[in-house]
Amino acid sequence: MAKTLLEYAELLDGRNLRWPAPPKIVPVQATPSLKPLPGIRAVTWNLYGTLLRITDGELVFQHPQALRMEVAIEKTIDEFNMWNSMTRRPGKPSDLLLPKYLNAIEEIRLRSSNKKGDLPEVDAAQVWHTLLEMLHKKDYTYDESLYGSMTELAQKVAYFFHSSLQGTEATPAALDTLNAIAAAGLRQAALADAQCFTLVQLTRALRHQGNLFHVTELLPESLNTLSYEWGICKPSLSLYAQAILRFKEIGIEPNEILHVGTRIQGDLAPAKACGFQTVLLADDKTSLAVTPEDLKNPETRPHRLITELPQLREILQI
Repeated sequence: MAKTLLEYAELLDGRNLRWPAPPKIVPVQATPSLKPLPGIRAVTWNLYGTLLRITDGELVFQHPQALRMEVAIEKTIDEFNMWNSMTRRPGKPSDLLLPKYLNAIEEIRLRSSNKKGDLPEVDAAQVWHTLLEMLHKKDYTYDESLYGSMTELAQKVAYFFHSSLQGTEATPAALDTLNAIAAAGLRQAALADAQCFTLVQLTRALRHQGNLFHVTELLPESLNTLSYEWGICKPSLSLYAQAILRFKEIGIEPNEILHVGTRIQGDLAPAKACGFQTVLLADDKTSLAVTPEDLKNPETRPHRLITELPQLREILQI
């Protein structure tokens, strides 16, 4: 039987591969605002930059540093033996595949049919599925017993490529905070720009902080709202609307949900506009996206501010 995405990620561990390092924490000078917020019944989380620290502060499809892109593409070509099914031309293999990769991203964006005002999300696995289909026409073969179907293979290629492009690690005290909120009886979910491999990355990162089988024990799939599944990304209001519908099904209203993130205009401001309570996590300059105007404007100013995740306990009175 083919490996799941999590099993595949674990399999790579035994090979001692070199991955990009996660970013060093750059502290933020900020004063926490920890007055308790009564009536909170659920917490929603942004993932990249909030629970999962990542190089550059957010997941990217095209890194501005050309060398980083070249290295990640080359490693992916070698890992999945793509070169044998690629057109042989002078130059590096990445010089041939990278333009096709970027074209696939652009085509997916152009094909999106979202509501006015919504931003299209790119499914990384779909990008690689498109490229694999091109290779398949030139007799590309792979180990189906390991990788599974073409769709499953595309997910594993996407995981490998993005792991080669950006380093990740769990935010300090992330697992303890998630466990404390769960123990207090509050519901939790991801409301985030994410990919098919994001929860695998988060699971593996959290395991360095304690015992955990899978993060969906704490962030159940039935409540998660992930951008790649809906084809829209933040700050699209439709993404928050999907989360609201999921929580309303279990009797929780937006004003009873506390949304935690590190970006105001790109996340917390639209969450607040949709009726959520909001908390700005200002613990690391790498992922923080806030201006003085954001904090002064009552329409965008978050309800609370924390400088480390455990401070949520005081706001939630747990």
